[in-house]
Amino acid sequence: MPVEAHVLAAFAAASFVLLIIPGPTIILVISQALAHGRQVALASVAGVGLGDLMAATLSLIGVGTVLAASATAFTIIKWLGAAYLVWIGVNMWRTPVTPPPVPQSGIEPDTASRTWPVFRDAFLVTLFNPKGIVFFLAFVPQFITPAKAFAPQAGVLVITFVILGMLNAGAYALLASSARHWIRQPSVLRAATRTGALFLVTAGIASVFVRRAA
Repeated sequence: MPVEAHVLAAFAAASFVLLIIPGPTIILVISQALAHGRQVALASVAGVGLGDLMAATLSLIGVGTVLAASATAFTIIKWLGAAYLVWIGVNMWRTPVTPPPVPQSGIEPDTASRTWPVFRDAFLVTLFNPKGIVFFLAFVPQFITPAKAFAPQAGVLVITFVILGMLNAGAYALLASSARHWIRQPSVLRAATRTGALFLVTAGIASVFVRRAA
């Protein structure tokens, strides 16, 4: 096995602690679940997984080094990510929210048309987070055994992180979508959705002030 069991367990425990703290990605997942329901929210979980995988891959092939060393590159990616978060929040605020219907087939109508935008948003928000790429670059090597080949170890650790990230996002999505079915009053559902939208805009604005690690 490329990574020893006790090292993998320590990595998984550390990753879990970091993942359960809600950040912009989790706020997005929760907001989408409140706005659109479980079927659509699960698409955001897939987007988070692919975004984490891409961020980890980019970090391991050197992009993380560039972002850590270049203030310009870090700033460009940071502003792109911040602008996208604000755009999603504003769009979510302006979109009319209706109570979830009670579908006879068990699947809410118009699910297919909503799935792709939700997947896309979750993927891009996760990917356009320079802290995420730099995080992988700084975090994963802490659990690498120098005497062993780097690539197999990094692969196992990255896959482990992606799986844990998707499970974490999925849990948040399921909890939020369940709450959506309990909150059937239009005014309450609208307030909950707009609160999520405000959190997204706030997260986008706050991310502008994030500084590179020295």
